[in-house]
Amino acid sequence: MKAKLLKTVATVILLTVATMTFAQAPNLGTAADFVLFSTNGAVSNTGISQLTGNVGTNNGSSTAFGNVNGVMHDGDAASAKCAADLLTAYDELNSTIPKFFPASLLGNGQILEAGVYSISGEASLNLDLTLDAKDNPNAVFIFQIDGAFSTNAASEVHLINGAMACNVFWKIEGLVSMASGTKMKGTVIANNAAILINTGSTLEGRALSTAGAISIDGVLAYTPIGCGSPVLTGPVAPNLGSTECYAIFSADGAVSNAGISNVKGDVGTNVGLTTGFDSLLVTGSIHPIPDISTAQCAADLLTVYHYLNVLPVDINLLYPAQFGNNLVLTPHTYLLDAATVFTDSLYLNALGNEDAIFVIKINGALSTSTYSKVLLINGAQAKNVYWKIEGAVSINNYSIFRGTIICNNGALGALNTGVTLEGRALTTTGALTTAAVNITTPTDCTLTNIQTPETGKDIVTISPNPFSSFTTLFINDESKIDNYELIIYNELGEKVLRNLVTKQSTTLNTSNLSHGIYFYKIVANNQTVQSGKLISNQ
Repeated sequence: MKAKLLKTVATVILLTVATMTFAQAPNLGTAADFVLFSTNGAVSNTGISQLTGNVGTNNGSSTAFGNVNGVMHDGDAASAKCAADLLTAYDELNSTIPKFFPASLLGNGQILEAGVYSISGEASLNLDLTLDAKDNPNAVFIFQIDGAFSTNAASEVHLINGAMACNVFWKIEGLVSMASGTKMKGTVIANNAAILINTGSTLEGRALSTAGAISIDGVLAYTPIGCGSPVLTGPVAPNLGSTECYAIFSADGAVSNAGISNVKGDVGTNVGLTTGFDSLLVTGSIHPIPDISTAQCAADLLTVYHYLNVLPVDINLLYPAQFGNNLVLTPHTYLLDAATVFTDSLYLNALGNEDAIFVIKINGALSTSTYSKVLLINGAQAKNVYWKIEGAVSINNYSIFRGTIICNNGALGALNTGVTLEGRALTTTGALTTAAVNITTPTDCTLTNIQTPETGKDIVTISPNPFSSFTTLFINDESKIDNYELIIYNELGEKVLRNLVTKQSTTLNTSNLSHGIYFYKIVANNQTVQSGKLISNQ
């Protein structure tokens, strides 16, 4: 009885082990960071391809890729290390003992479970192939093909019940050719042969060759996530301070609007005037002239700018004039090292992490095409997107833009007709103009604005307002009488009246102020303590 029980237990253990260990993923090493790589061969692109992951060759050149969401490595230390790691991974896959021996034609509705599959010659994929992990997150699929491998147009590999592209591997002893519209999953390693990926194909995985050229044409390819790959969070976000509640702000320059603009957030400038905004269409505070709030915002903006300016760069986007064009970016700090032209669409992919941060630094001006779009996918949020731009910014008509724009020493010269900005438009120095736009700060500061009547309580009252030949300035709290200075500006920002206030009630002669709108500020100890608008009826 005891012997029979032991035999039964041993059988169960053997069956369990066989089920759990029938396939093991190879160690890709640094090759895991590459979406396209050849140890010995050219790597080239035709058309507009969207790639996430490093691209390179250890002996050859990478050409015509445009902007890649990764680092280009040709003949450097990283490519040498990748070549060594790729050889190790190939050897592991090559020595794995197969369990299944399917026919050379894969697909046509076929469903396969995890394991090692071997095909003794050439193989092809047609229509649909489904890989079923049976709810095992560690399920590994390995295909050993001892010859060339091709896919027919629109063929597709499907993953179900927990199967992941990071656990799928194709070891191929010959040419790999993917026809147009193929949707491939897994890491493809061609030994001593080329890899061709044709127009409209998608690869969730990697295309790697031990020796052979790699050619792609207008494809989407990206390294898979999971299986121990790092979770991308991007850099630490800057502390916005008081800039958080400003939708539109210049630290030094006029801020003006034309047309019907809807703004959620504060609007103002610390040097010059803010004009043209309808208070009924602004959910927030309009600061017509500099005051305590704008001074604090200017200081905080400079702090935010300096933080972003020194932030280390992860990825250098090499072609600023080709920015956009359906490029997909992931949580990183990016640099475009010249004036940048943004055409069509940009996708920001948070990879499911809603706290992920994106920082895009541009060493030059930024302009966009009409109807350009910043699109947020897989959990990305506008509040976590920052643009640091060294030059003028022009967002063209009917564009949809997302993120906080911080323009340094350049005019935010045009947020043009029909532009929608979910974010902020801030500049350290330069005029800022809007024309019939919709701007919403990602932070809801409505409650903050409602809860500050005490701190914003008027120190003085100016009445009558509107006025004709005179008006009276009255200090509301006699105990706070100080050496206040009243300064009045016309709509051009020119000082038209200046008066020292040393008593509770002061009557001002305004007979020289012609009919129109004026702005005032009350200054004490070189700080603006109150500001507002005056109207002359004469």
